[in-house]
Amino acid sequence: MSASSPAEAERLRRWRLLLGAPADSALASGLVGGVLTGTDQGVDAALAAVYDAPPQRPGRDGRRSAGLGASAPSVARWLGDIRAYFPSTVVQVMQRDAIDRLGLRRLLLEKEMLESVQPDVHLVGTLLSLNHLMPETTKATARAVVARVVAEVERRVATRTRAAVSGALNRAARSRRPKPRDIDWNRTIAANLTRYQPAHKTVIPQRLVGYGRRQQVVARDVVLAIDQSGSMASSVVFASVFGAVLASMRSLRTSLVVFDTAVVDLTDKLSDPVDVLFGTQLGGGTDINRAIAYCQGLITRPRDSIFVLISDLYEGGLRDEMLARMASLTASGVTVVALLALSDEGAPSYDHEHAAALADLGIPAFACTPDAFPDLLALAIDGGDITAWAHRENLAAR
Repeated sequence: MSASSPAEAERLRRWRLLLGAPADSALASGLVGGVLTGTDQGVDAALAAVYDAPPQRPGRDGRRSAGLGASAPSVARWLGDIRAYFPSTVVQVMQRDAIDRLGLRRLLLEKEMLESVQPDVHLVGTLLSLNHLMPETTKATARAVVARVVAEVERRVATRTRAAVSGALNRAARSRRPKPRDIDWNRTIAANLTRYQPAHKTVIPQRLVGYGRRQQVVARDVVLAIDQSGSMASSVVFASVFGAVLASMRSLRTSLVVFDTAVVDLTDKLSDPVDVLFGTQLGGGTDINRAIAYCQGLITRPRDSIFVLISDLYEGGLRDEMLARMASLTASGVTVVALLALSDEGAPSYDHEHAAALADLGIPAFACTPDAFPDLLALAIDGGDITAWAHRENLAAR
């Protein structure tokens, strides 16, 4: 294939956009005019601003260089550029990289900057970590940004969560003496197949299986304990939304607790997940043992309770006491699950030794995606084998 062929020129163009300006001399012979042209120059500038180092000011030759400058206007222009050149999923990644690589967190305290960004879960985490520094003039804008992300997450998970949990609660309330309108005919027929009457070509059931009607009864207590250390930001966002969804179901009594070295009960804010999130304070140390001790006091019906600890298990408190408390909860009949992360981010960083110790106690410890969480809750309500399910779903910690 010749260097002048369209396919080869396209290949060289892609490599140039990937490698940046240092690759000009090596690739120039295969590119039209030796440099990028047209829209590619804008794409290259947007990428160079974040990924080329060290930052430089534009030269007289008009070449793009790295850096966004230390001002909100230059960042706002860059945010507009990347939205023009890249899909929203890429925009979110580039925003996150710019914040991390170029130290732009303080600029997010400016109202004009917040109005320009593409909201996502990671941005919410950054805003929450800056909450105590945020001026009053910016807080309303920040709250609107967080509310947009919360609404998107809720649309994603709410319907499926309510359906999965309601179905599991109905199965758990199944009655042997159901009213006619509550008969589960599929299970009734399956349970009475030996009673099939060939002469009548039908099953005459000896035992009816149905669903109990317990809508007004609190069937399960759910306690969510969320580690609010900085590395758990995405998990805090998703868990807060799930907590609000579960709190809206009258058949559940839901409690939500966040912790670092202190413990804060945010159950009274569950009607609004945005309030929950602004009640958190990301960052700081971690005392898992203290959080578990507090949650133990919330559990009054062990055999009807589900305790979900969402933490990377990096314990700054008393390790042995933490494990003893988890063992005590399990022994009392509580369904206990340790989620190393509740996010879409893939394999999390976590304390492998503590995860293994929990597994030895019979407590499942694994990372879970938001899409899988409703099924996890349903399984916990049903009393199913959560560890086996996690292995089937390829969620189990390794």
